[in-house]
Amino acid sequence: QVQLVESGGGLVQPGWSLRLSCAASGSIFSINPMGWYRQAPGKQRELVATITSEGGTNYADSVKGRFTISRDNGKNTVYLQMNSLKPEDTAVYYCNARLRTSRFGSRDDYWGQGTQVTVSL
Repeated sequence: QVQLVESGGGLVQPGWSLRLSCAASGSIFSINPMGWYRQAPGKQRELVATITSEGGTNYADSVKGRFTISRDNGKNTVYLQMNSLKPEDTAVYYCNARLRTSRFGSRDDYWGQGTQVTVSL
């Protein structure tokens, strides 16, 4: 069984920073990619950033230059450093991992439980 556990959300003021973490545990053979998505009230879930095991990254245009994704392959952990936060960044942030549980198994998507990020005065 695979679990993704997120941490680091909270309430901050505009311009502040937060760092999210997500650790994957369980029967894991490989993870590629890992990423973060977010869902604001009344909106669809959207991609924030992804990172491959080789370190290749992809960002939503709305967060480029403000957010940085990184990962520790040895710990099966992905991070999201969020700087210069804006009210429009308010959402539930979900960790995603596309992984295999065995060498010849299929690649399936796993999700964390979500962590709330609120940016407000």
